[in-house]
Amino acid sequence: MSELLSHDDYLAIARELSLPSNAHINGKFTAARSGETFVSINPATGEELTRIASCGAEDVDFAVKKARQAFDSGIWCRRSPRDRKAVLIRFAKLIKRHRHQLAVLESLDSGKPIRDCETLDIPEVVHCLTWYAEAIDKLYGQTTPSGDDALGLVIREPMGVVAAVLPWNFPMLMMAWKIGPALAAGNSVLVKPAEETSMTALYLAELAAEAGLPPGTLNVVPGLGERAGEAIGRHPGIDAVSFTGSTEVGRRFLEYSAQSNLKRIVLECGGKNPAVVLSDAEHLDSVAEHVVNAVFWNMGENCTSNSRLIVHQSLQADLTSRILDKVRDWSVGDPLEPNHRLGAMISKAHFDKVMGYIEAGKASGAELLLGGKPLASTPGTAGGYFIPPTIFAGVTPNNPLAREEIFGPVLSILAAGSDAEAIDLANDTPYGLQASLFTGNLRRAHRAARDLQAGTVTVNCYGEGDITTPFGGYKLSGFGGRDNSLQAFDQYTETKTIWIDLSDHEVDANLD
Repeated sequence: MSELLSHDDYLAIARELSLPSNAHINGKFTAARSGETFVSINPATGEELTRIASCGAEDVDFAVKKARQAFDSGIWCRRSPRDRKAVLIRFAKLIKRHRHQLAVLESLDSGKPIRDCETLDIPEVVHCLTWYAEAIDKLYGQTTPSGDDALGLVIREPMGVVAAVLPWNFPMLMMAWKIGPALAAGNSVLVKPAEETSMTALYLAELAAEAGLPPGTLNVVPGLGERAGEAIGRHPGIDAVSFTGSTEVGRRFLEYSAQSNLKRIVLECGGKNPAVVLSDAEHLDSVAEHVVNAVFWNMGENCTSNSRLIVHQSLQADLTSRILDKVRDWSVGDPLEPNHRLGAMISKAHFDKVMGYIEAGKASGAELLLGGKPLASTPGTAGGYFIPPTIFAGVTPNNPLAREEIFGPVLSILAAGSDAEAIDLANDTPYGLQASLFTGNLRRAHRAARDLQAGTVTVNCYGEGDITTPFGGYKLSGFGGRDNSLQAFDQYTETKTIWIDLSDHEVDANLD
């Protein structure tokens, strides 16, 4: 499924694409009630792609109403697990059939390299939806050890109407992570994509309807955060919100919940993730490969980006040299060119933010080893927002480069005088989403992995686990639930206890 086409092929697909622009509510595309729209920009060119329906409170209310009607009717939640599984598998197959169109649409909308969309994002979306579909009829309830006089049953029930508020860095994949378990559990779902990347969510909603998902069960309401997002957070008819994005906006959803119906809030927020290289790390070529991938994949617009390299001082020079050598393979340019590994920053505002950090890093006294300037215009990049890989050495722990989430292709190298200091530096952050650890000692790997304050710790590699492992963070990186794995069902279901009295006694002596 992950074969790559040619640059010309992708350009041809882009020319022929019909760009979705309206909300998808109750199984149909519809304009915003206000008639308002916002512009979707191609980050690689700075040019307008299309105008998207800018939904507000009225549209959210209408979508929630239809979602609730669908849920209350039982058309989805009471359908047999086997039938729900069949629909979701058809949905995944349709995504696979339309993979090239979806990949190009994602690349145009987000600036992501087409090679990542084709070889990583689309296959993972299909796998995620298929995995949760297959899990539907394999989840069992429980009986409790209640003795001979009672039967205690513990069962899961769908919550009702849940909302997924998505980020712009992995639009399709984050949608799949959330709607997969939410729909599998029997809920009706309302999706608000990021305003920068709304089109693939709308395309997926159309494919879901074609697969047989009942009207009202999956609704996509594009719009600005301060309008559609806040309306979702405050709506009394929504039972839960799963949010991936910045810590600042995550705090707002907690406030909205407190001020409305105390809906369940699940947050996956930012990260300032370390790659920790201990003094006994082996195979430095492999370490360098993982470090480069961890920080520059998806242009560094990744919540698990290892933007801090904390390396024992005895290995720093050797490892840094190998990293600089590996970066040569990471070309930057037109996202629809399959050979490019880095595309464009998501927007002009974000480009300016990342460049601001780079300029501040130069002024701070840190040593600029690579990059630091925007990409000069080349064919397919004129007017776009491109930043090449940038590496700073000699970064101090209090430097903003080491403390703040830059969300761009910027690596900060910090030297540690001992392995204990390296772990302390890694934990010296308000975030705790992911950490990568490199060591040649198995015992030390176990101990250090436990000491690192992060929701996911990878050893001698960079990664996030897979669909079978729960994903989420410590501290400001979020709480309230986990994406992926069977644990993801917890945030979209209610646990109910049913207690049945089996004791052999007369309830009413007057009964015959």
